[in-house]
Amino acid sequence: MSTATFFTPVQSGITLVEARMRSQADLDAHPDMAAALEQLLQAGGKRVRPTVVLLAGNMLGADRDKLVTLGAAVEMLHTATLVHDDLIDSSLLRRGMPTLNSKWSPAATVLTGDFLFARAASLAAEVNNIELMKKFAETLATIVNGELTQLFAAHGVISRENYYSRIYAKTASLFEMCALSAALIGSQDESIQAALKVYGYEVGMAFQIVDDVLDFSGEQHIVGKPLGSDLLQGLVTLPAIYYAEGHPDDPLVKLLARGHWQDEAKMMQLVASVRRSDAVQLALGEAAAHIERALEALSIFPFSVEREALADLARYILDRRI
Repeated sequence: MSTATFFTPVQSGITLVEARMRSQADLDAHPDMAAALEQLLQAGGKRVRPTVVLLAGNMLGADRDKLVTLGAAVEMLHTATLVHDDLIDSSLLRRGMPTLNSKWSPAATVLTGDFLFARAASLAAEVNNIELMKKFAETLATIVNGELTQLFAAHGVISRENYYSRIYAKTASLFEMCALSAALIGSQDESIQAALKVYGYEVGMAFQIVDDVLDFSGEQHIVGKPLGSDLLQGLVTLPAIYYAEGHPDDPLVKLLARGHWQDEAKMMQLVASVRRSDAVQLALGEAAAHIERALEALSIFPFSVEREALADLARYILDRRI
């Protein structure tokens, strides 16, 4: 499925979002900070999150300027989390381009992420909606708390509860915030707000599950990182959980559960076993169920170009390769 099916209605809006993000470097930013922001913007990304904001808001007839500002805020928040994630994971490449931490000291990288968080919050405040600002702040806290949980209480843990909590914090919480915040701008109807919140949650959960599937089933040169890299860090994602549930006596599963995930050779054997099993398809089936619930949440809205684009975006998540 072509991404154009859902990007086309908001292409002009995405251009405005990117211009708004670039303008943040003009606000007394250090020259190196401005250069870093430009590098991050040039690195691209699909801008899926601001697309959700613009499509949902336009569907409700929300103020365009507020939607653009919100779209820039959520994408800057997302970018800030990537800057910190790359440092935490010691990642040297993202989307085929050098990360900031591959060039800068850890201190400079952390401060750049902090700058982006601050500018994101400032943009969100310009929307002038207290409920939206509260949700924005809560989402940032959820993301950070999720990162801490992953650092201290996730390695080698084979647990659905742990996994679902982690991917909500890491990914779904921000998608949920995007959809709900657009509704807060565009409607006072609580049923509309609730429906879009469900849509964002379900799409976000599916998005991360598919990411985790691609870590096992994707092509390394396309995904941009070694296959099975999560498992090599001790992070047990849904395909590995399905495999462990179906093969509890596998010595490699027992090794992982005992905390010996640092054994790279053994973990690569486990990655190969997961790839050969039905675990990947089972995980994709779970992602598909999330997408079905997202589409059901959209059913309360009358037909519109934007509603169909939101549905196409949801379906695309299952079909993507990167």
